[in-house]
Amino acid sequence: MKLLVCGGAGFIGSNFVRLRLAETDDQIVVLDKLTYAGRRENLADLEGNSNYLGLVHGAIEDAEAVAQAAAGVDAIVNFAAETHVDRSIAEPDAFVVTNGQGTYTLLEHARANDLRYVQVSTDEVYGSIDEGSFTEESPLKPSSPYSATKTGADLLVESYFHTFGLPTSIARGSNNYGPFQYPEKLIPLMILNALHGDPLPVYGDGMQVRNWLFVEDFGRGIGHVLDHGVPGEVYNCGGPDECPNIDVVNRIIELTGASTDLIDYVTDRPGHDRRYSLSSAKLEGLGWKARTHFLEGLELTVNWYRENATWWESIRSGDYREYYERQYGRSLGS
Repeated sequence: MKLLVCGGAGFIGSNFVRLRLAETDDQIVVLDKLTYAGRRENLADLEGNSNYLGLVHGAIEDAEAVAQAAAGVDAIVNFAAETHVDRSIAEPDAFVVTNGQGTYTLLEHARANDLRYVQVSTDEVYGSIDEGSFTEESPLKPSSPYSATKTGADLLVESYFHTFGLPTSIARGSNNYGPFQYPEKLIPLMILNALHGDPLPVYGDGMQVRNWLFVEDFGRGIGHVLDHGVPGEVYNCGGPDECPNIDVVNRIIELTGASTDLIDYVTDRPGHDRRYSLSSAKLEGLGWKARTHFLEGLELTVNWYRENATWWESIRSGDYREYYERQYGRSLGS
Protein backbone atom coordinates (compact mmCIF):
# COMPACT_ATOMS: atom_id res chain seq x y z
CA MET A 1 0.00 0.00 0.00
CA LYS A 2 0.85 3.66 -0.21
CA LEU A 3 0.04 5.28 3.13
CA LEU A 4 -0.41 8.82 4.34
CA VAL A 5 0.71 8.88 7.97
CA CYS A 6 -0.55 12.05 9.65
CA GLY A 7 1.45 13.12 12.67
CA GLY A 8 4.25 10.86 11.47
CA ALA A 9 6.99 13.14 12.86
CA GLY A 10 5.69 12.74 16.42
CA PHE A 11 6.55 10.10 19.00
CA ILE A 12 4.19 7.23 18.16
CA GLY A 13 3.85 8.20 14.50
CA SER A 14 7.58 8.22 13.76
CA ASN A 15 8.04 4.87 15.46
CA PHE A 16 5.18 3.47 13.37
CA VAL A 17 6.69 4.81 10.13
CA ARG A 18 10.09 3.32 10.97
CA LEU A 19 8.58 -0.05 11.92
CA ARG A 20 6.27 -0.21 8.91
CA LEU A 21 9.10 0.53 6.49
CA ALA A 22 11.22 -2.17 8.12
CA GLU A 23 8.54 -4.86 8.15
CA THR A 24 6.47 -4.23 4.99
CA ASP A 25 6.87 -3.04 1.42
CA ASP A 26 4.53 -0.09 1.96
CA GLN A 27 5.37 3.35 0.67
CA ILE A 28 4.80 6.15 3.19
CA VAL A 29 4.38 9.89 2.98
CA VAL A 30 4.17 11.86 6.24
CA LEU A 31 2.03 14.93 6.92
CA ASP A 32 2.99 16.80 10.08
CA LYS A 33 2.41 20.30 11.47
CA LEU A 34 5.82 20.16 13.20
CA THR A 35 4.60 21.60 16.47
CA TYR A 36 6.84 21.35 19.54
CA ALA A 37 6.46 17.54 19.70
CA GLY A 38 6.65 16.83 15.95
CA ARG A 39 10.27 16.97 14.86
CA ARG A 40 12.10 16.35 11.59
CA GLU A 41 14.86 14.73 13.65
CA ASN A 42 12.48 11.87 14.48
CA LEU A 43 12.58 10.75 10.83
CA ALA A 44 16.14 11.76 9.89
CA ASP A 45 17.42 8.17 9.78
CA LEU A 46 14.87 7.31 7.06
CA GLU A 47 16.31 9.65 4.45
CA GLY A 48 17.52 7.52 1.56
CA ASN A 49 14.91 4.80 2.11
CA SER A 50 13.20 4.51 -1.27
CA ASN A 51 9.84 3.67 0.32
CA TYR A 52 9.90 6.77 2.52
CA LEU A 53 8.41 9.41 0.24
CA GLY A 54 9.14 12.34 2.51
CA LEU A 55 7.54 14.83 4.86
CA VAL A 56 4.87 17.37 3.91
CA HIS A 57 4.77 20.24 6.40
CA GLY A 58 1.12 21.01 7.06
CA ALA A 59 -1.82 20.71 9.43
CA ILE A 60 -4.53 18.07 9.19
CA GLU A 61 -7.19 20.78 9.51
CA ASP A 62 -5.85 22.35 6.28
CA ALA A 63 -7.73 20.67 3.41
CA GLU A 64 -5.21 21.84 0.80
CA ALA A 65 -2.27 20.39 2.73
CA VAL A 66 -4.14 17.12 3.18
CA ALA A 67 -4.94 16.91 -0.54
CA GLN A 68 -1.31 17.57 -1.45
CA ALA A 69 0.07 14.96 0.94
CA ALA A 70 -2.60 12.34 0.19
CA ALA A 71 -2.20 12.31 -3.60
CA GLY A 72 -2.30 8.71 -4.79
CA VAL A 73 -2.49 7.05 -1.37
CA ASP A 74 -4.56 3.97 -0.54
CA ALA A 75 -5.07 4.66 3.16
CA ILE A 76 -4.72 7.30 5.86
CA VAL A 77 -3.42 6.49 9.33
CA ASN A 78 -4.03 9.42 11.66
CA PHE A 79 -1.69 9.92 14.62
CA ALA A 80 -1.89 13.72 14.44
CA ALA A 81 -3.24 15.14 17.69
CA GLU A 82 -2.57 17.40 20.60
CA THR A 83 -1.99 14.80 23.30
CA HIS A 84 -0.74 16.18 26.61
CA VAL A 85 -3.42 16.33 29.31
CA ASP A 86 -1.67 19.11 31.25
CA ARG A 87 -1.56 21.32 28.16
CA SER A 88 -5.21 20.59 27.41
CA ILE A 89 -6.16 21.92 30.84
CA ALA A 90 -4.18 25.12 30.25
CA GLU A 91 -5.01 25.66 26.54
CA PRO A 92 -7.93 23.48 25.36
CA ASP A 93 -8.57 25.44 22.15
CA ALA A 94 -5.67 23.84 20.25
CA PHE A 95 -7.06 20.40 21.11
CA VAL A 96 -10.48 21.25 19.71
CA VAL A 97 -8.96 22.45 16.42
CA THR A 98 -6.50 19.63 15.80
CA ASN A 99 -8.31 16.68 17.34
CA GLY A 100 -11.79 17.73 16.20
CA GLN A 101 -11.58 19.86 13.06
CA GLY A 102 -8.47 18.01 11.86
CA THR A 103 -10.14 14.61 12.07
CA TYR A 104 -13.16 15.95 10.19
CA THR A 105 -10.94 17.30 7.39
CA LEU A 106 -9.17 13.96 7.00
CA LEU A 107 -12.45 12.05 6.96
CA GLU A 108 -13.86 14.31 4.28
CA HIS A 109 -10.80 13.73 2.11
CA ALA A 110 -10.98 9.97 2.69
CA ARG A 111 -14.69 9.97 1.80
CA ALA A 112 -14.15 11.94 -1.39
CA ASN A 113 -11.39 9.58 -2.50
CA ASP A 114 -12.68 6.24 -1.12
CA LEU A 115 -9.68 5.65 1.15
CA ARG A 116 -9.18 3.22 4.02
CA TYR A 117 -8.93 5.21 7.28
CA VAL A 118 -7.43 4.24 10.66
CA GLN A 119 -7.81 6.57 13.64
CA VAL A 120 -5.20 6.27 16.38
CA SER A 121 -6.90 6.86 19.72
CA THR A 122 -6.34 6.40 23.45
CA ASP A 123 -7.57 4.49 26.48
CA GLU A 124 -8.34 7.85 28.08
CA VAL A 125 -11.63 8.05 26.18
CA TYR A 126 -13.01 5.49 28.66
CA GLY A 127 -12.04 7.47 31.76
CA SER A 128 -10.90 5.75 34.94
CA ILE A 129 -11.65 2.18 36.06
CA ASP A 130 -11.18 0.86 39.60
CA GLU A 131 -11.23 -2.86 38.79
CA GLY A 132 -11.03 -5.00 35.67
CA SER A 133 -10.30 -3.71 32.17
CA PHE A 134 -12.15 -1.70 29.56
CA THR A 135 -13.40 -3.50 26.47
CA GLU A 136 -14.42 -1.91 23.19
CA GLU A 137 -18.03 -2.01 24.41
CA SER A 138 -17.32 0.05 27.55
CA PRO A 139 -19.00 3.48 27.75
CA LEU A 140 -16.92 6.53 26.87
CA LYS A 141 -16.40 8.86 29.86
CA PRO A 142 -13.54 11.27 29.10
CA SER A 143 -12.17 13.33 31.98
CA SER A 144 -10.01 16.04 30.37
CA PRO A 145 -10.24 18.35 27.35
CA TYR A 146 -7.67 16.08 25.69
CA SER A 147 -9.66 12.88 26.16
CA ALA A 148 -12.95 14.66 25.37
CA THR A 149 -11.65 15.87 21.99
CA LYS A 150 -10.28 12.39 21.22
CA THR A 151 -13.66 10.91 22.15
CA GLY A 152 -15.40 13.36 19.83
CA ALA A 153 -13.02 12.44 17.04
CA ASP A 154 -13.66 8.72 17.58
CA LEU A 155 -17.41 9.25 17.40
CA LEU A 156 -17.02 11.27 14.23
CA VAL A 157 -14.96 8.44 12.69
CA GLU A 158 -17.66 5.92 13.61
CA SER A 159 -20.33 8.17 12.12
CA TYR A 160 -18.54 8.23 8.76
CA PHE A 161 -18.62 4.44 8.68
CA HIS A 162 -22.30 4.20 9.63
CA THR A 163 -23.52 7.13 7.53
CA PHE A 164 -21.27 7.07 4.48
CA GLY A 165 -19.87 3.54 4.47
CA LEU A 166 -16.30 4.82 4.75
CA PRO A 167 -13.99 1.90 5.67
CA THR A 168 -12.76 3.17 9.03
CA SER A 169 -11.20 1.51 12.07
CA ILE A 170 -10.09 2.85 15.45
CA ALA A 171 -7.05 1.63 17.42
CA ARG A 172 -7.07 2.68 21.08
CA GLY A 173 -3.74 2.34 22.83
CA SER A 174 -2.82 2.35 26.49
CA ASN A 175 0.02 4.55 27.82
CA ASN A 176 2.90 4.40 25.36
CA TYR A 177 6.58 4.80 26.16
CA GLY A 178 9.86 4.37 24.28
CA PRO A 179 12.37 6.27 22.11
CA PHE A 180 11.61 9.74 20.69
CA GLN A 181 8.96 10.66 23.29
CA TYR A 182 8.86 14.36 24.14
CA PRO A 183 9.91 14.86 27.78
CA GLU A 184 6.68 16.42 29.02
CA LYS A 185 5.34 12.86 29.47
CA LEU A 186 6.03 10.91 32.67
CA ILE A 187 8.72 8.45 31.63
CA PRO A 188 11.03 10.69 29.54
CA LEU A 189 10.50 13.53 32.02
CA MET A 190 11.67 11.35 34.89
CA ILE A 191 14.56 9.86 32.91
CA LEU A 192 16.03 13.20 31.88
CA ASN A 193 15.47 14.82 35.27
CA ALA A 194 17.10 11.85 36.99
CA LEU A 195 20.10 11.99 34.64
CA HIS A 196 20.51 15.71 35.43
CA GLY A 197 19.86 15.51 39.17
CA ASP A 198 16.68 17.59 38.89
CA PRO A 199 13.67 16.99 41.18
CA LEU A 200 11.23 14.30 40.04
CA PRO A 201 7.74 15.85 40.26
CA VAL A 202 5.17 13.18 41.15
CA TYR A 203 1.48 14.12 41.08
CA GLY A 204 -0.51 13.46 44.24
CA ASP A 205 0.44 10.23 46.01
CA GLY A 206 1.89 8.68 42.83
CA MET A 207 -0.47 5.71 43.01
CA GLN A 208 -2.16 6.35 39.67
CA VAL A 209 -2.01 3.05 37.77
CA ARG A 210 -1.22 2.88 34.07
CA ASN A 211 -1.24 0.00 31.57
CA TRP A 212 2.17 0.51 29.90
CA LEU A 213 2.66 -0.34 26.21
CA PHE A 214 6.01 -0.20 24.42
CA VAL A 215 5.67 2.02 21.37
CA GLU A 216 6.78 -0.66 18.88
CA ASP A 217 4.08 -2.99 20.19
CA PHE A 218 1.48 -0.30 19.59
CA GLY A 219 2.90 0.30 16.12
CA ARG A 220 2.44 -3.37 15.27
CA GLY A 221 -1.05 -3.26 16.75
CA ILE A 222 -2.03 -0.32 14.56
CA GLY A 223 -0.55 -2.08 11.55
CA HIS A 224 -2.56 -5.15 12.45
CA VAL A 225 -5.75 -3.09 12.55
CA LEU A 226 -4.87 -1.59 9.16
CA ASP A 227 -4.16 -4.98 7.59
CA HIS A 228 -6.71 -7.23 9.32
CA GLY A 229 -9.23 -5.03 11.11
CA VAL A 230 -12.89 -5.13 10.15
CA PRO A 231 -14.18 -1.76 8.89
CA GLY A 232 -16.41 -0.06 11.43
CA GLU A 233 -14.75 -1.76 14.39
CA VAL A 234 -12.77 -0.45 17.38
CA TYR A 235 -9.74 -2.35 18.69
CA ASN A 236 -8.12 -1.88 22.08
CA CYS A 237 -4.34 -2.27 22.19
CA GLY A 238 -3.17 -2.58 25.79
CA GLY A 239 0.18 -3.25 27.35
CA PRO A 240 1.05 -6.48 29.15
CA ASP A 241 1.77 -4.86 32.53
CA GLU A 242 0.19 -2.37 34.94
CA CYS A 243 2.23 -0.25 37.32
CA PRO A 244 1.64 2.70 39.69
CA ASN A 245 3.45 5.87 38.67
CA ILE A 246 5.57 5.94 41.82
CA ASP A 247 6.89 2.44 41.04
CA VAL A 248 7.83 3.65 37.56
CA VAL A 249 9.72 6.56 39.08
CA ASN A 250 11.55 4.33 41.54
CA ARG A 251 12.59 1.93 38.78
CA ILE A 252 13.92 4.85 36.71
CA ILE A 253 15.91 5.97 39.76
CA GLU A 254 17.46 2.50 39.95
CA LEU A 255 18.30 2.42 36.24
CA THR A 256 19.86 5.91 36.20
CA GLY A 257 21.66 5.70 39.55
CA ALA A 258 19.81 8.77 40.84
CA SER A 259 18.77 9.36 44.45
CA THR A 260 15.30 8.76 45.87
CA ASP A 261 15.75 12.16 47.55
CA LEU A 262 14.90 13.68 44.14
CA ILE A 263 11.26 12.56 44.42
CA ASP A 264 9.07 15.63 44.89
CA TYR A 265 5.35 15.09 45.47
CA VAL A 266 3.41 17.97 43.89
CA THR A 267 -0.25 18.98 43.85
CA ASP A 268 -2.27 16.54 41.76
CA ARG A 269 -3.65 17.83 38.47
CA PRO A 270 -7.40 18.48 38.14
CA GLY A 271 -9.50 15.48 37.12
CA HIS A 272 -6.56 13.06 37.24
CA ASP A 273 -7.79 9.56 36.31
CA ARG A 274 -6.80 6.98 38.90
CA ARG A 275 -6.41 3.85 36.80
CA TYR A 276 -6.45 2.84 33.14
CA SER A 277 -6.62 -0.75 31.93
CA LEU A 278 -7.45 -2.15 28.50
CA SER A 279 -8.49 -5.62 27.46
CA SER A 280 -6.80 -6.49 24.14
CA ALA A 281 -8.67 -9.78 23.65
CA LYS A 282 -10.39 -8.59 20.46
CA LEU A 283 -7.15 -7.59 18.74
CA GLU A 284 -5.35 -10.65 20.07
CA GLY A 285 -8.06 -12.68 18.38
CA LEU A 286 -6.75 -11.29 15.08
CA GLY A 287 -3.22 -12.45 15.91
CA TRP A 288 -1.62 -9.45 17.64
CA LYS A 289 0.11 -9.67 21.01
CA ALA A 290 2.39 -7.28 22.90
CA ARG A 291 5.98 -8.54 22.86
CA THR A 292 7.72 -6.28 25.36
CA HIS A 293 7.16 -6.44 29.11
CA PHE A 294 7.45 -3.20 31.01
CA LEU A 295 10.70 -3.73 32.91
CA GLU A 296 12.48 -4.77 29.71
CA GLY A 297 11.02 -1.90 27.71
CA LEU A 298 11.79 0.65 30.41
CA GLU A 299 15.44 -0.36 30.49
CA LEU A 300 15.61 -0.10 26.69
CA THR A 301 14.05 3.35 26.93
CA VAL A 302 16.42 4.62 29.62
CA ASN A 303 19.38 3.39 27.58
CA TRP A 304 18.05 5.14 24.46
CA TYR A 305 17.82 8.51 26.21
CA ARG A 306 21.23 7.97 27.77
CA GLU A 307 22.75 7.29 24.34
CA ASN A 308 20.89 9.98 22.35
CA ALA A 309 21.68 13.23 24.10
CA THR A 310 21.91 15.02 20.76
CA TRP A 311 18.17 14.35 20.31
CA TRP A 312 17.03 15.87 23.62
CA GLU A 313 19.68 18.52 24.40
CA SER A 314 18.03 21.11 22.18
CA ILE A 315 14.65 20.38 23.78
CA ARG A 316 15.85 20.97 27.34
CA SER A 317 17.51 24.22 26.29
CA GLY A 318 14.51 25.61 24.36
CA ASP A 319 10.83 26.48 24.92
CA TYR A 320 10.39 23.34 27.00
CA ARG A 321 12.24 25.04 29.85
CA GLU A 322 9.61 27.79 29.98
CA TYR A 323 6.78 25.24 29.86
CA TYR A 324 8.39 23.23 32.68
CA GLU A 325 8.74 26.31 34.88
CA ARG A 326 5.08 27.26 34.33
CA GLN A 327 3.91 23.74 35.03
CA TYR A 328 6.01 22.89 38.09
CA GLY A 329 6.96 26.30 39.48
CA ARG A 330 10.70 25.71 39.29
CA SER A 331 13.50 25.83 36.73
CA LEU A 332 15.34 22.91 35.20
CA GLY A 333 19.01 22.50 35.99
CA SER A 334 21.57 23.03 33.26
